[in-house]
Amino acid sequence: MPQAPQQLLFLPGASGNRQFWQPLAAQLRHPARQVHLGWPGFGDTPARADVQGMDDLVDLVLQHIDQPTALVAQSMGGIIAVRAALARPQLITHLVLSVTSGGVDMSDLGASNWRKDYTAAYPQLPRWFVDDHSDLGPRLGELPMPVLLLWGDRDPISPVAVGQRLARLLPQALLRIVPGADHDLGLSHATQAAQWLDQHLGAA
Repeated sequence: MPQAPQQLLFLPGASGNRQFWQPLAAQLRHPARQVHLGWPGFGDTPARADVQGMDDLVDLVLQHIDQPTALVAQSMGGIIAVRAALARPQLITHLVLSVTSGGVDMSDLGASNWRKDYTAAYPQLPRWFVDDHSDLGPRLGELPMPVLLLWGDRDPISPVAVGQRLARLLPQALLRIVPGADHDLGLSHATQAAQWLDQHLGAA
């Protein structure tokens, strides 16, 4: 029986939108404290001189993990979540990864190249996510905690095949596929995703 989290730490995607997970979080029955992180220099989160790359973002997340914690991550935030879980597996009770690469190679899985559109849409944002090509696939078997994978079957950025690969590589993974959902399913299908998340966390 996995340990119950005392804290739910919500991580945004590459836009750094701290509000992304809030509609889902507001519907959760699980009593754990909720924390919504933003990425310094992205969205409405002020830049910080000590945050200049992906390693610094991982360190920022780790600073918040001082108690049993469930990580809930969107898109590129999933890479940071996986890295944090690998660094502190004894304190990460659950993982929720939504439409993310999770650090696996997606080149053979039909994913569209989102990086060009991203830099065009957000030219003012740092390029850390764009330039990141983490390959965490060989280490995913080290993660012992239950993992909920949330995917939409109409997501060109992270197709269902990516979720299926993660489900094979993670020891305790459950893949949930939302028909008709795109890359923003955590927001567009917040009610359904919240129900699955409560089940995943073992909410009464």
